[in-house]
This record gives sequence, C-alpha cells and structure tokens, in this order.
Amino acid sequence: MNIIIYTVVILVIFYLLLRLIVNISSKKLSKGLRFIIIISLIILAILFAIGGKFLLTLPLTIASLALLKLKGLSIFQLISLFRLIQTLRRSGRFSFNQYQKTDTSNMSVSEAFKILNLDQTKKITKEDINQAFTKIQKKIHPDVSPETARLSSLVNEARDILLKEVI
Repeated sequence: MNIIIYTVVILVIFYLLLRLIVNISSKKLSKGLRFIIIISLIILAILFAIGGKFLLTLPLTIASLALLKLKGLSIFQLISLFRLIQTLRRSGRFSFNQYQKTDTSNMSVSEAFKILNLDQTKKITKEDINQAFTKIQKKIHPDVSPETARLSSLVNEARDILLKEVI
C-alpha cells in the first residue's frame, strides 16, 4: 500500500515540476540550470578539498567488498564481524600477528557474552547460546575462510563457557 502512495506522490511532484518547466521561458530555465550546475560544482569542489582521498576511495572500497574471500557476507555481517574482532582485540585475546600466542584459558563470562553478542542482563537459554554461536560460526568457520580459524576457536570457547554457566 505504501508503494502506491509513494508512486502517486512522486508522479504528482513530477507532473507539477514538468508543468512549471513548460511555463518558464527558455532564457530563465537555462540561467537557473546554469546556476544550479555552478553551485553543485562548487559544493563538490569543497567536499573534495575537505574529504580528499577518503571521498575518492569510498566508492572503490564499497565496490571491492564483493571481492572479499569471505563469501556471502553482507555489509551488516561484515560490520558485526568487525565488532567481534574489536572486542577480542580490546580484551587481548586476538591479534593479527599469527605468531603471537594468546592465552584463552581464562575468558570471563562477560567476555563470552560480548563475543557471542548476547545481552548479559537477560536470562538466556541453551538455545539462545547455540543460535548465537551458529549465527557467528556461519560467518567465520574455517571451512568458509581458513584465515578465521583463531576467531572460530575463540567463539567455540565463549559458547562452552556460557553453556557451563547456564547449567
């Protein structure tokens, strides 16, 4: 139903805009269009001067997300994976240095909640833990991408700790 309303509104606006353009003289129309183009170019120049490399690389970055080895991930899944990595890095449990050994034997319950993205204030069940675990493991399982084996082992440990707490 909403799409019908939106379509009608857009068509009415388009009709009124075309009617306005027909009634304007060609001299005023070309002058107005020239003014809009000049203002747009000035705004674009200011944005490029301020944003510089970031604005130029943003479209390339978004386009290259499809080329990632982690197949089938949406932008939202990539953001949640990034949050997981940042949580683990802040707690000192994960580093991109492959040769660094991290001690994962004393993970706290609160860290396990953060890793599995569960709310610590709510009462959780085994099903909640397993659902959260499965959701994350689908994204980072070593079969999907071998680079995520360490992340997968940390998620396994978080699930085991929370399952012990529920029992």
